[in-house]
This record gives sequence, C-alpha cells and structure tokens, in this order.
Amino acid sequence: MRLAELSERSGVPLATIKYYLREGLLPPGERVSATQARYGEEHLRRLGLARALIQVGRVPVATAREVLRAVDDESLDLSRRLGTAVNSLPPVVREEKAEPVSASAQDRARELLAALDWEDPPPDDPSRLSLVSAIAALESLGYPCEVAHLLPYGRLAGELATSDMDLMAEFEGTTRLEAAVALTVLYEPVLLSLRRLAHAREAHSRYREPEGE
Repeated sequence: MRLAELSERSGVPLATIKYYLREGLLPPGERVSATQARYGEEHLRRLGLARALIQVGRVPVATAREVLRAVDDESLDLSRRLGTAVNSLPPVVREEKAEPVSASAQDRARELLAALDWEDPPPDDPSRLSLVSAIAALESLGYPCEVAHLLPYGRLAGELATSDMDLMAEFEGTTRLEAAVALTVLYEPVLLSLRRLAHAREAHSRYREPEGE
C-alpha cells in the first residue's frame, strides 16, 4: 500500500506517520521509485504498536524507539527480547515520586517474591525497583505492607500473567512480541479501571445505608 492508504487504514494522520518514519519508529517502506515507497501489513501492525506506546501509554519517543529496537533484536531469544522490551517501558513508580528505599522495603520485596516462589530478579531490574519503591511508600505512611498483605496482589498478578501469555500465544514470532508490548501498555489501564470499579461495588455492598421507606 502507499503512504496515503497506510494512513487511511490505520487512522493515523499522514504527518504523524512521516514523523514516526523520521524517528525510526516505523521501518522504511520498499522503494518503488525515487519519490514513492510501498508499505505492507507489518507496517500497519508496527504503526499500531507505536501509537499504543506514545499516545496511550504516554511513552516518550526515545523510549518507544528503545522498546521497538528490543522487539527487533534477533540476537536474543524470544524470552529475553520480551523481557528487554517490557523493561524498557517507563516504571510503574516514577523516579521523581519514588520514596527513599529502606533496607526493610528491600527485605519485604525479597520475602514476597520468595513466598510466591518467584525468581528474585537483579536489584536494578526496573519492575523490582518499582515494587520496592511502592513498598517503601506504604511503609513510610504507616499503611499495611507485610508479606501477608501483599501476597494476594502477587497471586492475582500470577494469574493475570498466565492469561496474558495464553493470549500472546495466539501470535507468532515478532508479532507475539509486538502484541506483548501493546497489551502491557493497553491492559494496565483496564486493570486499574476494573479495580476501582470493584472497590466502588464492594464499598456500596458493605457500607451503603438502607434507604428510608
């Protein structure tokens, strides 16, 4: 397809597509003349992923480029490419909002992962750092953050990860990696929204005062 058709099919403005091409977020099309190129389904799919990262996930262009580079790195196996790509996404706990990390928060994270029977990643792993910062915030404000309080969240996360992997298994190769990154970005708002709706429902069920006759 030509660039205009790619814009029409994707719903992404032509100027945005050209910007993504300049920034290396979208691979060049197949050159058919000095002024024209042809684009395929892989460009349409990659365009959707770039859009999900930047417009939905609010990922900076430079970070999106790193994520896409990891997706395309064929020197790594599928597992390592997926881990690298997902770890390139912005952390759940932003650095400027992170609490100072205490030794007890580090210990709590380590105990939680052991209780879940999960491998403890390196200390500089972005998701682990985010978990420790979140525990440190709870700790500093005096909210419950013992392993027993955190375990239900870990168990639910494990179930969600199984569902995610089952969903991603419907795709193949690089397409699976693209889907993994896109679903990470797009499903996290779904998860947060459902949690808040569930809170409202549970609070309504527990604390609603009976209406007068």
